[in-house]
Amino acid sequence: MKYDVKKVHVFRIPEGSEMLSFINDYAERKGIRMGLVFAIGSLKNPRIGYFIEEEEKYLTISLKGSYELLSAQGNISLKDNKPFAHVHVILGDKEGRAYGGHLIEAEVFVAEVAVVELSGNEPLKRDFTLKGLSLWSEVA
Repeated sequence: MKYDVKKVHVFRIPEGSEMLSFINDYAERKGIRMGLVFAIGSLKNPRIGYFIEEEEKYLTISLKGSYELLSAQGNISLKDNKPFAHVHVILGDKEGRAYGGHLIEAEVFVAEVAVVELSGNEPLKRDFTLKGLSLWSEVA
């Protein structure tokens, strides 16, 4: 499948918002069916996940306090016909330690986000399941 850049959206998520919910709501309001997500900022009490293949589930890592959002990258595709943001993060604490994983949930202190909206013949869909993971049906 070939995809082209349709539009670049740049925005700030308001303090106190839940990051993934805000991105999903934004995508729904703007009609974004697929795209790439990038962000930096600061998050409070983030929950990240590490997927354990043998158990077919995420180990949830709950971090307390504030963390620099050093990098967030991911994508938006359709899941159950709605925009679904899948984002991975690298977080830093005040000691300079880094934590990374699949973003499950986080309250935003500040977040600057870029969404590169893509266009193509067919939107990317999360309608393939492998070991409990909801994946794109499209393969190379």
